[in-house]
Amino acid sequence: MSSPNAPRLPRMLLAMSLAGLTAGCFQPLYGERSIGGNSSSITDKLSAVEVPPLKTPNGTRLARVGAEMRDQLLFDLTGGGPQSASLYRLDIQLNSTLLQVIVDINSARPEIQNYGIDAVYALIDNATGKPVIKGTTFSRVSYNIPGQQQRFAGDRGLRDAENRAAKVIADNIRSRLASYFTTGT
Repeated sequence: MSSPNAPRLPRMLLAMSLAGLTAGCFQPLYGERSIGGNSSSITDKLSAVEVPPLKTPNGTRLARVGAEMRDQLLFDLTGGGPQSASLYRLDIQLNSTLLQVIVDINSARPEIQNYGIDAVYALIDNATGKPVIKGTTFSRVSYNIPGQQQRFAGDRGLRDAENRAAKVIADNIRSRLASYFTTGT
């Protein structure tokens, strides 16, 4: 008499053997292994991207946000280490929005606001001067304004929202660049 699990055993053995055969096909995206047999890894390629200062109006909140996003992006691309010889240049243009989501009906003051950043970027090959990828990304974050007695808390909430939005934009751009350097598209 056979056990009820007997028909499942060959299937499980087949699945395990197929999984074992394909286990060597995968590698971490940001790992130290080389891409496609050449000697440079994804971290080497990302650290070869130059990020010049963003062109934003001086003395504005957007200038501070642009500097915050650039610093975050430089850290994400180099991992905090030195930048290698620049093979690419990343040009970024930013626009910001501020929308009132909830308004107090008694005082007509905003209670919750949305801060948004729209970024248009292009990765330029320094050897040819031509863009190899172009893209857009955005981030929307909300924050509370805790009443009229705490006006500085509202300013700090806006600054925190700007920093969070800048980090999201930097992460999105880094992920897109890593995708390009891995697949070539």
